[in-house]
Amino acid sequence: MIQRRTVSVLLILGFLSSVVQSIRFDLQSGHTKCIAEDIKSNSMTVGKYSIVNPNEGQPLPESHNITVKVTSSYGNNYHHGDHVASGQFAFQAVEAGDYMACFWAVDHKPPTTITVDFDWKTGVAAKDWSNVAKKGSVDLMELELKKMQETVSSIHEEMFYLRSREEEMQELNATTHSRMAWLSFLSLVVCLLVAGLQLWHLKTFFEKKKII
Repeated sequence: MIQRRTVSVLLILGFLSSVVQSIRFDLQSGHTKCIAEDIKSNSMTVGKYSIVNPNEGQPLPESHNITVKVTSSYGNNYHHGDHVASGQFAFQAVEAGDYMACFWAVDHKPPTTITVDFDWKTGVAAKDWSNVAKKGSVDLMELELKKMQETVSSIHEEMFYLRSREEEMQELNATTHSRMAWLSFLSLVVCLLVAGLQLWHLKTFFEKKKII
């Protein structure tokens, strides 16, 4: 029974850890590509990126350099790498929202295609569990249980965060609908006033012409 529970825990953890994957994408010279991540406030996030060498065993071509910038939705700059082949960043999010990692390749003639490996982890996945194991002197099973506990807590917090975002969106929708209703009512009043004014103008015109 204990062995079955152990296997179940490891399978669940394996599934959760498989969600975190590296991204590989192509970037044309002179172009920019941005990747967004929705991060909660006070969440830890780490990322690393590197250019894939098209010629293994040889120096990286001079054209294969990129500029990387990580910013928050409020425009705060958290990382900036200028004409680099690789780099990494780590910070604790101060404000909740979409954080943007933008990669820009210098314009080059003839045009070149740069392949970039990018790994971005947030929350529990960003924690250095090897250091936790060393500092706490815990065994493998204990470490996996700690991972699972923090993962469940993270999911729980994420659910509350999504619920608050949903409430904000519902409040925004209600406000928008209320404003649209008032706008429709005002538009109707204006149309009725214009129609009444036109009828009065026509009636006055016909009376002057003694048509009616």
